[in-house]
Amino acid sequence: MTAGLRTRVLSGIQPSGAQVHIGNYLGAMKRFVELAKAGETIFCIVDLHALTSVFEGGKLREYTRSLAAAYLAIGLDPERVTLFRQSDVPEVCELSWYLSCQFPLGLLERAHSFKDAKAKGLQISAGRMYYPILMAADILLYKATHVPVGADQKQHLEMAREIAEKFNRAYGEIFPVPEPLIAEESGVIPGLDGRKMSKSYDNYIGLFEPAKAMRKKVMKIVTDSKELEDVKDPETCNIFALYKHFATLEEQQTLAERYRAGGMGYGHAKQELYEAIEREIAPLRERYESWMTKGEELEGILASGASKARSIAAQTMGEVRSVLGLGAGK
Repeated sequence: MTAGLRTRVLSGIQPSGAQVHIGNYLGAMKRFVELAKAGETIFCIVDLHALTSVFEGGKLREYTRSLAAAYLAIGLDPERVTLFRQSDVPEVCELSWYLSCQFPLGLLERAHSFKDAKAKGLQISAGRMYYPILMAADILLYKATHVPVGADQKQHLEMAREIAEKFNRAYGEIFPVPEPLIAEESGVIPGLDGRKMSKSYDNYIGLFEPAKAMRKKVMKIVTDSKELEDVKDPETCNIFALYKHFATLEEQQTLAERYRAGGMGYGHAKQELYEAIEREIAPLRERYESWMTKGEELEGILASGASKARSIAAQTMGEVRSVLGLGAGK
């Protein structure tokens, strides 16, 4: 049961592309590495979620390895955190079915993930609509007490909270009601076109892209049409919005003054941004490339994490099956 359960933080990212991007790094990854230093944390590479958009097995395995290598490269310690592949713990699928029997259909139809996919004209599979249920199962299976989420994922966590409360009312206090950990200060990380950085918009900068390719993308960031001599506003500029995440406070103040003084073109600001990004990312890129050559070691870390995760999952599912009246019982 939930009484006396200590704080447990859970997070996950879909392996839906060859690399994570700077938006993932700034909005979630860096923060999760810091959270992992403070207490019990579980990180799940949610490859089952990715099946709604990745339809080649070889690519999904490659993306999963890349994501695991990325987290290790930026400082995740596998000795301190449970790092594993979602599909290596099949109990999550079982719990998803039990939760789906409690989930109102109308709630799923109001989910951001469903409405966003529909608005974009994407293929709407049953799996895509099922997204919030599987996410709830990810969280509740491990009895997570806190979940780091961006503002755009808050609705899905609210659904997980709602279904936990509904299940508990019906069957007893099985699940903690997870609390959101929302980092408001990171805000929305802008992409090359000013919209939220996203692979679906193809406006992203890959976290470990080669330096030359990264600079080329930075130089494509959309700006207004002001001339070199014009006074500019750093607070409305996509370049400066990214720069703030990589530069020191003193560097930010210096560049902001140059914006407001006039006589500086956006090309100069883009070069400053590129240099600030490269300063932070270059050593991480080196570690990432090293991890990507260590396939067996990566698999060993994921297998060890899955073993720890399954021990938690087995205990939870024993309780769930019992209260639902499944199996022989006592």
